Amino acid sequence: MTKQYLLLMPLLLLAACGDSDTASGNASDASDTTVDTALDTALETTSDTTADTAADADTEGSSADASADTAPDGSVEDTTADTTADTAPDGSGDGLTPEERRCERIRRSIEEAGFADKVTITCDATKAQLTSNTFPDHDLMNGITATNEQIPVEAPGHTVPVLLAPTFAPAPLTVDGALGVAVNGVPIYDYSGAGAIDTTTYDPSVDTLITGQLDRCGGHSGRGDDYHYHAAPVCMIAAMPNRDANPILGWGFDGFPMFGDNNPDGSTIPAGRLDDCNGQPDTEFGYRYHTSVAPPYVMKCLKGQVDLTTVPRVPPLSRQGGGGGRPSGRPPAGGVQGLVHRVEASGLHAMEYTYNGRAYYLRYTPRPDGCFDFETSTVTANGVVETGVYCR
Repeated sequence: MTKQYLLLMPLLLLAACGDSDTASGNASDASDTTVDTALDTALETTSDTTADTAADADTEGSSADASADTAPDGSVEDTTADTTADTAPDGSGDGLTPEERRCERIRRSIEEAGFADKVTITCDATKAQLTSNTFPDHDLMNGITATNEQIPVEAPGHTVPVLLAPTFAPAPLTVDGALGVAVNGVPIYDYSGAGAIDTTTYDPSVDTLITGQLDRCGGHSGRGDDYHYHAAPVCMIAAMPNRDANPILGWGFDGFPMFGDNNPDGSTIPAGRLDDCNGQPDTEFGYRYHTSVAPPYVMKCLKGQVDLTTVPRVPPLSRQGGGGGRPSGRPPAGGVQGLVHRVEASGLHAMEYTYNGRAYYLRYTPRPDGCFDFETSTVTANGVVETGVYCR
């Protein structure tokens, strides 16, 4: 027997008694009126009880229970701001265009990695512009044996574009320069030091890691005294507060993200899954690059369309007042010994090493005008001490 019948039974019995007590028409009318009123009240009560019971039974993901909208102080909370249920997994329904959504995703990847104070981002209708000084906070240059006798110098205001609406290129693009940028603002190159490469093969003779050209953090200084990565940026990753969440580590200039050695959900990438560019399809972004322990270590080529004329290189240092750039070095045959790079509190940057028992060095100090006072004694210059003021 249901709750409704149990509630109505006493009233029905009362109605029966009222109908049998007909001492006068007025008494009968009064009794009928009383019963009708009681029945109406009972029916309303049971109807409300039934509705409340149904509402209470279906409250998962709902705010039908008014008490959930009432704060402890008795004020009514506004629950209209919760639109999670109306937003699809890809973000559609949030009122943003796909390009605006990609811009915010790039911005969030930088902020969540802890580099919002190092990298700024502005977006227009087609691209995000990421600006940094390309000089990371982590250890630099230590661990290198095959130095090219270049030393990292910051590049303030260096800006690179990341496309907001990626499209696949007819064939992978190889670049004599950076392919993308890490979330800390440092450029990402392919594994080689040979410029444009054959994207379908791996050439160990130009592998910057196995030839001893990279530091313990996966990078080195190029011919323009610009620091960049050729392998997984392990020191950057170690400093990221979200490092255990399989975060985005960087972005290709084509607009596709780069993740770490695992899938975004933390699962292992099966052997042979990654393509020639060291990437694979992605349900959210269309495609994603990865780092890897085995070559090619980072993105090897660009899967998406890119106008390479829009991708700037870090400008090389040039002598103040003219006279050309700072001389490029060349790796001493057989490598150097005991290379140490340090940055002192005074602002002095120094890289020192020995070769065939003789000491060599590169040193510079920043100047108030934004240029740098250099003093070097390199194997390339046969140990001659050279000085000069150089600027970006």
